[in-house]
Amino acid sequence: MPFVSRRAPLQLSPDEVALLTALRQSRTEAAGRVQRAAILLRYHACDTISEIARSLGTNRPLVERCVNKALQLGAAQALADLPGRGRRPVMSAEARAWVVSLACQKPKDLGYAQELWTTRLLAQHIREQSMAAGHPSLSKLGRGTVSKILRANQVQPHRIQYYLERRDPEFDTRMVQVLHVYKEVEIWREKGAPPPDLRAVLSYDEKPGIQAIQNTAPDLPPAPGKHAAIGRDHEYIRHGTVSLLAGIDLLSGEVLGLVRKRHRSAEFIEFLKLVDDHYPAGTRIRIVLDNHSAHISKQTRAFLATLPNRFEFTFTPKHGSWLNLIESFFGKMAKTLLRGIRVASADELKARIDLYLKEINQTPVAFRWKYKLENLSVV
Repeated sequence: MPFVSRRAPLQLSPDEVALLTALRQSRTEAAGRVQRAAILLRYHACDTISEIARSLGTNRPLVERCVNKALQLGAAQALADLPGRGRRPVMSAEARAWVVSLACQKPKDLGYAQELWTTRLLAQHIREQSMAAGHPSLSKLGRGTVSKILRANQVQPHRIQYYLERRDPEFDTRMVQVLHVYKEVEIWREKGAPPPDLRAVLSYDEKPGIQAIQNTAPDLPPAPGKHAAIGRDHEYIRHGTVSLLAGIDLLSGEVLGLVRKRHRSAEFIEFLKLVDDHYPAGTRIRIVLDNHSAHISKQTRAFLATLPNRFEFTFTPKHGSWLNLIESFFGKMAKTLLRGIRVASADELKARIDLYLKEINQTPVAFRWKYKLENLSVV
């Protein structure tokens, strides 16, 4: 007489069958859930406990426990362990919180030389101080457990993420002032010209520290079949640095620039004289620039007093150089002219930059600002 099981059959809804089938075929779910899903599907298909255990390479008690749990609590509950299983935790929540609080402090504040924690140092400090802090369960804490606690609380005391503190209380106000200038430029482009009393709008800044570097050996040109790139000896000779003082006309795209060894008030005044000579007299020239000391120095203000109503400055907020459109031009210049440049002297570097500006002005490109400009209204 064939064996007849007295265990009740497992009734599964179509949704439960679909869920178990997806779990059985999954490559990312936990192995235990995948195995339990296969057990329930086979039992639902009327396979015996012995057949299921033999086909899945496991034992009868494991299959019986899974099936009985499904019959008592449902298929969904049978996929996971019941609450409360396993060894009771030795480490209390207060002890874990103490570990996290220590990780949020700097080692130097606790008497160590290090600025940042390592898991070894933190585990050592916890073991030494656990009894005094009232957490004896941490007296044998290891580095791995420290890492698990910190990872669970999303704390990484060994890393540094830099941020920029906003030190300008008028940041938003000044940013809006700069954006209004860019919005007006867009409107004037559409109309074809700025107001009669305004001749130009410039975005100005300095690019200091451009290095004059010379090769110690000549570059090797690319050779088909041998080396595809330019060959260059890794050694070089320094010939100092130069600074580029440049302003880009936001209406025409023309770039006005000076290459000097320094960028003090004297050089900035020299640039203003260049701008004054470049544009017709009797009109205003608006300049967007940062709060560099040379732009607001006593010498600069004395020069501006000799040309009343000629220049109108709009200052970017502190740490807001990204609001200055000339930075886009400097970025383009760094990727084209300055990328890998080699010269025999600082004078040659100056000549190369002057030639680059001349070439740019032959086919000028008007840089446009887009960020946060679409919702800005101009009265």
